[in-house]
Amino acid sequence: MNNPEVISILNDLIATCSKGQDTFRNAAENIQNSEFRRLFNIFSQQRAQFVSELQGEVHRLGGAAEQARDMSALPANTVPFRSSTTPKSSGTNNEPAIISECQREEEAAVNDYQEALKADLPMDVQYVVKRQYMDIKDAYDRIRILQRAA
Repeated sequence: MNNPEVISILNDLIATCSKGQDTFRNAAENIQNSEFRRLFNIFSQQRAQFVSELQGEVHRLGGAAEQARDMSALPANTVPFRSSTTPKSSGTNNEPAIISECQREEEAAVNDYQEALKADLPMDVQYVVKRQYMDIKDAYDRIRILQRAA
């Protein structure tokens, strides 16, 4: 697999992680439960770290990394930013809706990472992607538990 293909895959994952970061930040700002807020803030920070790591890999491969960006400027072949549907706090208990939105976003991230891992990535890049995938899968599993509890 040549560098432009690897860079394209990494840039797609940067976009995925940027969306996740925004979704979790949104959720943390709008959820009442302090435990969930703490967890969503942790996941948001984790996604920011993933974006940074992936951008570093793209630069190392000689490419131009995606910047965390305005999600309304997504290319036509990209799934629209789903977090715009995250309900704003309105005094009602919107925890199930917020958690559900996080679950949808994480499920999409799990799928994006699984697709990336099917590619013939260089071993050093594959290591970074696989490690991030394991963390995203763990977050997804934790959110599914929250969803059942909510």
